[in-house]
Amino acid sequence: MQLIRPDINIDFIGRRKLALLLSGLMILISLGSLAIKGLNFGIDFTGGTLVEVKFTQPPEIGEVRKALVPAGYGHAVIQEFGSPEEILIRVQNREGEETSKISTAILDALHASFGADAVEMRRVEYVGPQVGKELTRAGILAVLIAMVAILLYVTFRFEFRFALGADAALLHDITIVLGLFSITGKEFTLPVIAALLTVIGYSLNDTIVVFDRIRENFAANRKKKNPEGEATVANKAINQTLARTLMTSLTTLLVVLALFFLGGEVIHDFAFALLAGILVGTYSSIYIASPLMLSLAGRFKITSEEDIKELEARP
Repeated sequence: MQLIRPDINIDFIGRRKLALLLSGLMILISLGSLAIKGLNFGIDFTGGTLVEVKFTQPPEIGEVRKALVPAGYGHAVIQEFGSPEEILIRVQNREGEETSKISTAILDALHASFGADAVEMRRVEYVGPQVGKELTRAGILAVLIAMVAILLYVTFRFEFRFALGADAALLHDITIVLGLFSITGKEFTLPVIAALLTVIGYSLNDTIVVFDRIRENFAANRKKKNPEGEATVANKAINQTLARTLMTSLTTLLVVLALFFLGGEVIHDFAFALLAGILVGTYSSIYIASPLMLSLAGRFKITSEEDIKELEARP
């Protein structure tokens, strides 16, 4: 069964100006929101109170969260720690709120819901903002290292203008995903950074598949008596890989949607970042990376003679 005809010929490159205009608008909105509203950093970055409690029986994470809602801590980070009976609760300190008051309020809320004898306090710690600053630097550094590594890899594997197109598409994806987190006010945590790095890898994989077909088509086109224009060749390559791109995105989206709706509060924001990243990444691999690469025509070589010889030697 074929969902997409093999002879499909959609003029993606012909719509590049509209696509770039749309992307520019989304980026402006994202940057505006980031500048005005900023990100809602979680306890991993801002610091807060960590409370470890032990239950007599393994509790459901959802029930623990429900018990904390009346105390105002329904958005706390709750996870198992060591054994199923031990639970780690992390909450962000509100202005003027002391750690001792937070721990007392949490314990009282759990006692009211599970019983005084069912829960005991094991430890209470304050996570300072200095740790958050270090995590912020580490997160930014991880993204920058990934971008530089991608630039070097694509330059080595293809050409410099392909690398610029790929990195521009990735910056496009990251900016829009961060903008969505700023606009929606969703909590920005370490798992979200992990999701961003996953999005970078996913989007790059899509882009490399398209670029590889474009390079092959460029090499074949150079040998024709009447070679076609770059835009025509690139557009054919995008159409030739369209079925693979859409099917990969669709199957991945099904898994991420299941995590988003059924995975629970703990991974909700992580799944949201993946969901937005996959949608934006699929769009950018078609409408952003290739058009930007084509816009650099004449400044860098289309396909080197060594590339043509390498392609001709392939079985």
